Amino acid sequence: MHSIEVVLAMLLAVVASGYLVRILPVGLPLPLVQIGLGAAIAGFFGRGHTLDPQLFFLLFLPPLLFLDGWRIPKQGLFRDKGTVIELALGLVLFTVIGAGLLIHWLIPSMPMGVAFALAAILSPTDPVAVSAIAKRAPVPKRLMHILEGESLLNDASGLVCFRFAVAAVMTGVFSLADAALTFVWVALAGLAIGVGVTWGIATAQRWLWRSFGEEPGAALLVNLLTPFAAYLLAEHVHASGILAAVAAGITMSYVELTGRVSGSMRVQRTAVWDTVQFAFNGIIFVLLGEQLPGIVERAVDYMHAHSVHSPWWLLVYVAVINLSLVLLRLLWVWLSMRWSLLKARLRGQQRPVTPWRIVLATSVAGVRGAVTLAGVLTLPLLLPDGSAFPARDLVIFIAAAVILCSLLAASLLLPVVLKGLELPADDSERQEEDLAMRMSSKAALAAVERSRQELVQGQSTGNVQLFNDAAARVSLLYQRNLARGLNNPDGDPEQVARMERGYRQLRNAGLNAEREELFRLARRGRISDELSRKLIRNLDLLESRQRQ
Repeated sequence: MHSIEVVLAMLLAVVASGYLVRILPVGLPLPLVQIGLGAAIAGFFGRGHTLDPQLFFLLFLPPLLFLDGWRIPKQGLFRDKGTVIELALGLVLFTVIGAGLLIHWLIPSMPMGVAFALAAILSPTDPVAVSAIAKRAPVPKRLMHILEGESLLNDASGLVCFRFAVAAVMTGVFSLADAALTFVWVALAGLAIGVGVTWGIATAQRWLWRSFGEEPGAALLVNLLTPFAAYLLAEHVHASGILAAVAAGITMSYVELTGRVSGSMRVQRTAVWDTVQFAFNGIIFVLLGEQLPGIVERAVDYMHAHSVHSPWWLLVYVAVINLSLVLLRLLWVWLSMRWSLLKARLRGQQRPVTPWRIVLATSVAGVRGAVTLAGVLTLPLLLPDGSAFPARDLVIFIAAAVILCSLLAASLLLPVVLKGLELPADDSERQEEDLAMRMSSKAALAAVERSRQELVQGQSTGNVQLFNDAAARVSLLYQRNLARGLNNPDGDPEQVARMERGYRQLRNAGLNAEREELFRLARRGRISDELSRKLIRNLDLLESRQRQ
């Protein structure tokens, strides 16, 4: 019962955090509020609650990574793919090597393999934490897309490096050639399984819906279980479950563009996934706060037992490691920018120099969060010979402290760095939206006219006029330069009901055609999937409201 009470208290804390972040007079990022509430829970119950590391990893990471892959703007990701890959892969390896060597030099009692494992788990950034801070800081949209794309990919690369480092500690053997071959298998098999699971499930669902009809509850449950299926299948064949979950989410975004899911289903699914994301991310940060007192206590005990320094040196370790992470990131971003300018110059192109404040903001925005915490908690408790995993408590303390410090640094510095920053106007999104509205409205008007002609065939003169009036009402919704709204005709209630049925049928025809056109534009890359998702959601809401 104690465990159930703690879990319920965590969920209550997540709910309370959503309101507290709005009530508090001081603007604090949501993750920091949740960490504080978790610490309060630990104080109330007297001790932290420890979950099995592998169970913790399985429960929280697959759905969060799946959702990140599903919702990340693909067009922005592909547009800045070079920058994203440099940050997600190059920066991760740069951080693992640089920070790993520094940590081992700074803390001699920590074995080299453990130092590299710590550096690897500190390398991924957290999109949810950055988004929470971005709400209170004017982060440029394109920079946010780059940060989101980086966090999506570096979750996988950082965690794969982490597992290699932990495996080296457990076995005492590390071969670069074997690691490279294993990485290729882990990566390719994980990606293939993620794509295959999502595509296979989507194909099976479409067949079931065509044969037996759509069951919203079952479809939602299958959608929630998809990331777990991809993760477990990949882990079963010793591939990367993390990459499988990410690939499953990205594939889901393309499956969605087929437009074969009803509008009401999309509305329900979005609401369910928003709740899952809020709850799972919140629980992770609440759990961090709830375990924080015990983490600090065990780290102090470790310092007494294994270090010649006093426990106050823990603050030195955290400060130096945090500063090194920022400086490594700043150096990599600057080198990447100079390399891009050099390549452009060799091609004879002129590229504007990135403002130094954007470079600094990119470095400060490297916030660690849920992935770092979930990963570090999966450290084994024991080595194969039965001895304790070396420096495990110290590693967990440093990871937790880095999460806190990076959140605080970003929340304090990002608004200052970006205040008053003026960037060239980017009207591409507005042009995409104008194109989407224009093309979808044309498609809708054509569909309304086709449907009207089908309805009036063989009808009496009175009914023809009713359907024509209904078609006129629907058409006015798409004629932006005309006044909207016609009153229902007075008189026979049966005629009113008949006209209303005709109106709904015509309106649905327009909505379906508008959606199909948006899906077509997104598939061809003429508008971003982020914009298409926003506009389609508006249409789905209109359809759901009409059915009520």
